[in-house]
Amino acid sequence: MSSTAQAGRVSRREFVARLLRDLPDALVVTGLGSAAYDAFAAGDRDRNYYLWGAMGGAVPLGLGLALAQRDKPVVVLTGDGEQLMGIGSLATVAAKQPKNLTIVVLDNGHFGETGMQRSHSSLGTDLVAVAKGFGIADAFGTGSMDGSEEIRRRIHARAGVAFAQVFIEADEPPRMLPPRDGPYIKNRFRAALGLRPF
Repeated sequence: MSSTAQAGRVSRREFVARLLRDLPDALVVTGLGSAAYDAFAAGDRDRNYYLWGAMGGAVPLGLGLALAQRDKPVVVLTGDGEQLMGIGSLATVAAKQPKNLTIVVLDNGHFGETGMQRSHSSLGTDLVAVAKGFGIADAFGTGSMDGSEEIRRRIHARAGVAFAQVFIEADEPPRMLPPRDGPYIKNRFRAALGLRPF
């Protein structure tokens, strides 16, 4: 039986708010769409890197960041559709095994940005099994608000790559739009890391 069939579902906005609280040092990379909206709604911060048009790019960006900033926890927050688009990146994550990378997939079983068509995760694809198959041993699913604490413990511990599939309700909270200016987001993020803009 797939992880999807076994889990309940939670409010994505409430889950993200609970997940991101008390993570002042975390570098957060969001996938496009609802992951970015929810991270912004939880509180805009200089250490949030919002992606706007790079579908499939959240995990590769987070991986590069985790390898370059090994002393900081890196959290990738993305959706099931975006993760499916970049599924091969999990193989590279498994090959590199950065201890400070946590991947959180908000899974409503739909492509939310293109009209709520059903995604593969609601059609039989088990993302936890896929992540484990690529070599990410600490991969699990949750449909409970308590799962946010479990994930935060892993973020703080920085003891190895973690992959969490969070089963969320297929709803559409009011959109909270983060900045769309790419150079601004990039340079604000670089400044938060003590790096010069370019």
